[in-house]
Amino acid sequence: MLGEPHSIHHEFPQHRERIDALAKEHPEFRAKVEEHDRLDKTIRGLEMRENPIADRDMETMKVERMHLKDEIYRRLNGG
Repeated sequence: MLGEPHSIHHEFPQHRERIDALAKEHPEFRAKVEEHDRLDKTIRGLEMRENPIADRDMETMKVERMHLKDEIYRRLNGG
């Protein structure tokens, strides 16, 4: 759905405390979460304002967001 939030806390509400603890203890994890959430905000902004952007560029951003989410999820589950 267009404009739907996909921040890490929104995507993994059951892991909220673990996300916060890992972000506090591990700068590289925090950087991944921040990068993911910045990218999500950009994507949502483009979707909501219907700014002209090539479909390929939008798809590239969404794939990158998905890869970041996967990396974060693996870390949350001990990987």
